[in-house]
Amino acid sequence: MSTAYELQVLNPATEEVIATVPGATPADVDAAVVRARAAQHRWAAAAPADRARLLRRFAALVDEHVAELARLEVREAGHTIGNARWEAGNVRDLLDFSAGGVERLSGRQIPVAGGLDITLLEPLGVIGVIAPWNFPMPIAAWGTAPALAAGNAVILKPAETTPLTALRLAELALEAGLPEGLFQVLPGAGAVAGNALVEHPGVAKIVFTGSTRVGKQIMATCAEHVKRVTLELGGKSPNIVFADADIEAAAAATPMSFLDNSGQDCCARTRILVQRTAYDRFMELLGPAIEQIVVGDPSDEKTQMGPLISRVQLERVRSYVADDAPGLRGSAPEGPGFWFPPTVLTGLDPDAPAAVEEVFGPVAVVLPFEDEEDAVRLANATEYGLSGSIWTRDVGRALRVSRAVAAGNLSVNSHSSVRYSTPFGGYKQSGLGRELGPDALTAFTETKNVFISTEA
Repeated sequence: MSTAYELQVLNPATEEVIATVPGATPADVDAAVVRARAAQHRWAAAAPADRARLLRRFAALVDEHVAELARLEVREAGHTIGNARWEAGNVRDLLDFSAGGVERLSGRQIPVAGGLDITLLEPLGVIGVIAPWNFPMPIAAWGTAPALAAGNAVILKPAETTPLTALRLAELALEAGLPEGLFQVLPGAGAVAGNALVEHPGVAKIVFTGSTRVGKQIMATCAEHVKRVTLELGGKSPNIVFADADIEAAAAATPMSFLDNSGQDCCARTRILVQRTAYDRFMELLGPAIEQIVVGDPSDEKTQMGPLISRVQLERVRSYVADDAPGLRGSAPEGPGFWFPPTVLTGLDPDAPAAVEEVFGPVAVVLPFEDEEDAVRLANATEYGLSGSIWTRDVGRALRVSRAVAAGNLSVNSHSSVRYSTPFGGYKQSGLGRELGPDALTAFTETKNVFISTEA
């Protein structure tokens, strides 16, 4: 059994320690599962309207504390204040959206001979949600809100570097009236608390967002227990710009398509594919757009990009960019903090590491293509398939390329990937299963078939 340990939470913009949080041990996970199972039985037995009412109350409390939660996110994750407010609002909206599904989570009546056949959607039990550090609040809610709405209990393990907003959300859940033990937050190391949660026989499903490498390990462990799993993993998403597109609009939108959250986004459009006949004009416009990005204090309303999460991540990003690499660069603060400038690399081989691997930082590559077939080939020349964008004025082309690109979430003439009301997930090495959208609650249920004989 592991001994107690502590997690230090750093402000990525200053490198100052802002909190010390006790780390959960396997014994803590055991105790949490016992509490969760007891709470889940009571929660599932409650009237659907009562469960929905409590989730809406939880959402209302989050709404009252958006500013507080956003400030916490700025300090622990280095997110810009504007992004952090959106993230807290996304938690609120997802709780509201999920509450609306509680009373609509219905089965089916299937025509059969000799009787009546119905299906029931029943909760799985205890759900383990392992959330990442890049979007601590919203992604935690992606698993938590629909799981609770479907009648389950949730044990959330936030990332080691970003536990503070999760702990505050758990306090607000109790204040809203959710039963004790129904939604628990266990900060801890992945190798300790995370593994214990994945291996625990009392946990019915794991929802994990993180690297493909760790996702494969979790999937293998879950397979040993025949445990359900949803995986949202890495990405290397294309931004495909055809010559017939509005080149000015495409170039203006490109910087934040891969610089949002300092590039620490699995949906970041880090493979910029530009038709050769429009390449020079696009690059002429992209240079000034990159230079104008404001990188600095994340608490400043004018800041567009903050620091990376940690020194480890900073060194990882640096390893992909040689000092003399050709391309475009913006500026970043010097001194304390994990800063890296906006960077666009040019002249790379399409198979270069920076062109095919997930850098998870403010670095993109630009690659020219000849025609539609070549664009699709380049877009699919990666092990990932999470998101992507297509810029064209030709509706037929937009539909053809959307069908041909192997990715779970595509946008035409925009870079929008995530809405709580639409499904989200990836192809290939980008994950397994879907989150969000109208079917989110059913992912946390078991289908039971009941036949009732009407024979005399």
